[in-house]
Amino acid sequence: MEFENKVVLITGAGSGMGEVTAILFAKEGANVVIVDMFEDRAQKTAEQCKQFGKKVLVIKADISKADDIENVMKKTIDTFGKLDVLVNNAAMLKSVKILDGTIMDSLDDLIRTNFRSVVHFTTLAAPHLAKTKGCIINNSSVGSVSVRSGPLFSSYCATKAAVDSFTKSSALQLGEVGVRVNAVNPGPVRTNFLDNSGIPIEWEHFAKATALGRSSHPSEVANLIVYLASEKAAGITGACYLIDNGQSIK
Repeated sequence: MEFENKVVLITGAGSGMGEVTAILFAKEGANVVIVDMFEDRAQKTAEQCKQFGKKVLVIKADISKADDIENVMKKTIDTFGKLDVLVNNAAMLKSVKILDGTIMDSLDDLIRTNFRSVVHFTTLAAPHLAKTKGCIINNSSVGSVSVRSGPLFSSYCATKAAVDSFTKSSALQLGEVGVRVNAVNPGPVRTNFLDNSGIPIEWEHFAKATALGRSSHPSEVANLIVYLASEKAAGITGACYLIDNGQSIK
């Protein structure tokens, strides 16, 4: 197995795409660090990973807080002594309106969680990834290139556009030390993301906005993340991979 004894850190791994990604990496032989602000969810993911006989570290953390991010990295290195793959998956979603003045109420929260955390984790992980010639995969969104299906999510889309830009610029910098950086840009994926965000919209609403008329299963995104972390993708860096069922072209 390609990821045998490698260490993979995944934020937001207690549910949805992060959960499925953690389980897939464990199945492929990796030791996984499961980071989530809900410890019960993280433990549930951990139990599924342990079925494959791999080491699992669960860390409860709020990635919008700098101290929590630093604690995650410290515990990871203290426990495993290295890091091979960083998956910046965790994010938050809020519906906002410019005309009614609510956009500023949530902007800072969205930036801290969706973008600043990615920069902070990348900064702390980079020296360790340089030693292992590892890689980073950032979970972005089709919203970074298309806002047609969600005009009320303008701030969210803006943070994901920032993630795309940072993915490319950090890939250029870290390529000098052999570290690859890529992003995946999902369209609608059937997870608990909308429920967690308190957004009263069904996934069918977003599916109708795609060329294929469907929403993805989290495993589709997880498979792409694992591929980008593998040696099969050794020549891929600075890329933002759309996996959106054709939402961006409709």
